[in-house]
Amino acid sequence: MKDYYQKSMRALKLAGLSDRTQECYTRSVRQIVDFYNKTPDLISEVELEDYFLYRQNKDEWSAGTMRIAYYGIKFFFKNVLKREWHVFTYMNAKREKKLPCVLSREEVFAILNHVTSFHNYAYLSTVYSCGFRLSEALALQVSDNDSQRMMIHVHRGKGAKDRFVPLPQNTLDLLRRYWGSHRNPKLLFPGRGRGANEAPTTQKSMSIEGVQGAFRRAKVAAGINKRRVSIHTLRHCYATHLLEAGTNPRLIQRYMGHSRLETTMVYFHFTQKGTEDAYEIIDNSMKGFDRVLN
Repeated sequence: MKDYYQKSMRALKLAGLSDRTQECYTRSVRQIVDFYNKTPDLISEVELEDYFLYRQNKDEWSAGTMRIAYYGIKFFFKNVLKREWHVFTYMNAKREKKLPCVLSREEVFAILNHVTSFHNYAYLSTVYSCGFRLSEALALQVSDNDSQRMMIHVHRGKGAKDRFVPLPQNTLDLLRRYWGSHRNPKLLFPGRGRGANEAPTTQKSMSIEGVQGAFRRAKVAAGINKRRVSIHTLRHCYATHLLEAGTNPRLIQRYMGHSRLETTMVYFHFTQKGTEDAYEIIDNSMKGFDRVLN
């Protein structure tokens, strides 16, 4: 399998896919290999169909998880194994049109106030105040902070796109205090290691599992019972709160790294801005229907 793994990574890198996409696609291939317990070149088209049906009907994978599995396995079999199977022309998973959960500013601050460790507090506060994706914040380097322009440079975000995000003064002050606690010359959020003493010299960022666990514990401690609340929720809150404050949607699109404005406009579902006057506006606009007919 090692040979196939190396070939897969080579093809993914040549395709210019992001590190996160490479990781997801490679995991999807490893999952089907583990499922059948044989190398992928021995897996038939019928077995591929059976695998997807099993994941959908038995394991009840979500549409999002199924879609990643489709794309990852399809990429590998077509580009590494050179399989031009008919199944690749029709397999698909519909996107779930679920609105994300959004918290109020008070709820966000309640969660942050229940984070018990400084490194997790600094990380989660940065995610919220800059609208980062989980992996984007973990990958930040010290040199990405531009305190002169008060911007943070996001390298290779989703879709391998760079962008600049405004850096609030409070966030800059927090990051400076946090960096002073570890002084890693490269990483902004370095891993602390088992003894919690490796941060100054490590080449690895904090673990995804660690920050996710810290967020879950803080959420429970804050008494937040809303469904589907995760670290990514902080990114949704960032966009919604900026929209409520009157920020131009085009700017929010740029800060979030959205390719289409339509993606950003979904946050209008959550904002209450303008609804207070809506009834009065509608009432005044529709006057004139009170004529009495003889």
